[in-house]
Amino acid sequence: MSAAEILPQPHTDLESIPAAVARLRAAFDAGRTRPLAWRKQQLEQLIQMHDDHKQEFIDALHADFGKPAFEAFASDVGQGKTEAKTALKNLKKWTRPERIGGIPLLGKGRILREPLGVALIISPWNYPMGLLLSPLAGAIAAGNAVVLKPSEVTPHTSAALAKRIPQYMDAEAITLVEGGVEETTSLLEQRFDHIFYTGNGRVAQVVLEAAAKHLTPVTLELGGKSPCIVDEDADIDIAARRIAWGKFVNAGQTCIAPDYILVHESKEDALVEALERSVTEFYGQDPKTTPDYARIVNHRHHERLSTLMKDGVPAFGGQLDAEQKYVAPTVLRNVSRDSAIMQEEIFGPILPVLSVKSIDEAVDFVNGRDKPLALYLFTKSSAVEDDVLARTSSGGACVNGTLLHIMDARMPFGGVGPSGMGAYHGRHTFETFSHRKSVLTRGTRFDPKIMYPPYSERLAKLMQRFM
Repeated sequence: MSAAEILPQPHTDLESIPAAVARLRAAFDAGRTRPLAWRKQQLEQLIQMHDDHKQEFIDALHADFGKPAFEAFASDVGQGKTEAKTALKNLKKWTRPERIGGIPLLGKGRILREPLGVALIISPWNYPMGLLLSPLAGAIAAGNAVVLKPSEVTPHTSAALAKRIPQYMDAEAITLVEGGVEETTSLLEQRFDHIFYTGNGRVAQVVLEAAAKHLTPVTLELGGKSPCIVDEDADIDIAARRIAWGKFVNAGQTCIAPDYILVHESKEDALVEALERSVTEFYGQDPKTTPDYARIVNHRHHERLSTLMKDGVPAFGGQLDAEQKYVAPTVLRNVSRDSAIMQEEIFGPILPVLSVKSIDEAVDFVNGRDKPLALYLFTKSSAVEDDVLARTSSGGACVNGTLLHIMDARMPFGGVGPSGMGAYHGRHTFETFSHRKSVLTRGTRFDPKIMYPPYSERLAKLMQRFM
């Protein structure tokens, strides 16, 4: 698919949406998605789709916003396959009844994982494949029917998914709806058993309001301003390299990208200089010419970032090209703490650097704002590490690194407060799309009459003894 090809906005016939959801509901109610054989086959098909059309998806991502091939595969296309392989490997273990053990006179308990029903997964544009198909893998593993809604902001990726999903997945239980606000609104009018939304807080409120009408549980993966604290004892060169990578991958369009730096005042100049060296090492003297640096997704976001750029003085970077939707990797200094760029999530390759006099000041600054999706800390001190983690709240955290805390599927990924609710990755995705049903089984060989009315004084004493 040529990057020069301009696609119309994705669209699904609005009148077909209620019937599509009803078809999935009928399939789920008939038990189509419950057998482990079906779940296994669908996970295998999801993996096969990735293998067969990997390059097509990479090309689509490049057409949408110039995503470098390596980044497209490593952080987007490969995500869904990795989650599907993890689910396939662990499917029997995850679905095995959890034995609780017995209690005298009561019986033996166990917990069964059962699918919730019909789930809706709405993904954003910044990682339009990974953030759609990763939760899909867990939803399939749990035995659900699923409606997929990719972002209309990345039309090439949406078109590629709309073409391939029906070819590989069971159309009676898994379907994809393309489109924008109208299609999403129509979907939210339907009854689902779970809604998994990744995006911004404003739309999350709309999703919550719609879900409330049906008492539908939700998972919200949002964002916010993820702080990066650099202590005075940090290794500045390593910190700069890891911060620059985490910030400028995907041109800063990552929900957990470092949004601003709070650096000890004695290290501010050294850190800014090291950040500039790292950017030059990564992208050369002119990042605009390298194939390893993405573009902004559309002109509206480019204009928004151009306005935010005015809230400080570029220490380096600052170059803009509206026609190519290019924003250079930029570090800003002299940024007011009350400016717009310090109030809203940047979601682009602009990194404000603010100095602080102490870790206490940095912690107070972070705690004075909404709880972030991620928090980054660079320090050599385990005492500082423990102190910062104990006194701040964030969806996740990474010490002496950025972004990589989401790579281990054994750890849940999710937000807290305004940065989201619920979590996923690996088994945590399976649990998100499952209901844990408690089951007690009693024997019939022994049925003491003391348990029944009329209640005796002896029973009362027994109860008080064991409770």
